[in-house]
Amino acid sequence: MSTQAKLAPPQAVLFDLDGTLLDTAPDLGAALNTVLAAEQRPLVSPAEYTPLASHGSAGLLRYAYGDEFEQRSDELRSAFLDAYAAQIAVHTQLFDGVADLLEQLHQQHIAVAIVTNKPQALTQQLVPHYPQLATIKVVVSGDTLPVAKPDPAPLLHAASHLGIEAQHCWYVGDAERDIEAGRHANMFTVLAEYGYISTNDNIQSWGANAQITHPLELVRLWSN
Repeated sequence: MSTQAKLAPPQAVLFDLDGTLLDTAPDLGAALNTVLAAEQRPLVSPAEYTPLASHGSAGLLRYAYGDEFEQRSDELRSAFLDAYAAQIAVHTQLFDGVADLLEQLHQQHIAVAIVTNKPQALTQQLVPHYPQLATIKVVVSGDTLPVAKPDPAPLLHAASHLGIEAQHCWYVGDAERDIEAGRHANMFTVLAEYGYISTNDNIQSWGANAQITHPLELVRLWSN
């Protein structure tokens, strides 16, 4: 945890979904390998696909197909999304500590929202599998607005629906686009280091206000 001084608690915490609340990498990786297997191509290992999971279908397919992805992007993304939707919650689970974190936020009367770049159809299919997330009323997906993260508009949209000014909100995510969006939305940004971060990522350059290695460290930023 990079911030030592205790801070005033937020009025709301907004979370990314993949790599922050849910460990979706196993099912995303399985969808990628389904597409590859159908074309008799080499499969991708968990060690390879997990750091890419926050980059969605495009990031995963680009890794597996290289330059060919640009030529076949619509076809490959359609095949990937079909495979993922068919097995969307087989291995996906909450990260350790997320359930307790959400309960603590509820007890402290801190509002919660989800802001993800995942398409709305997939978000709506996935979230109900996890009762702790299904009660979250404000969910902004990647296609809710004409723009997605790193544009700050989805975060501001969520804050508006919560009825809380952006400067009183925190945004927690595991990707550079999350921190960029949060900064431009004038929110306190927290990097979830336990999420999908590559060894090549220079996370110190992203400019997060704080970093956590476990979900429950979030509450300790403002608690004794």
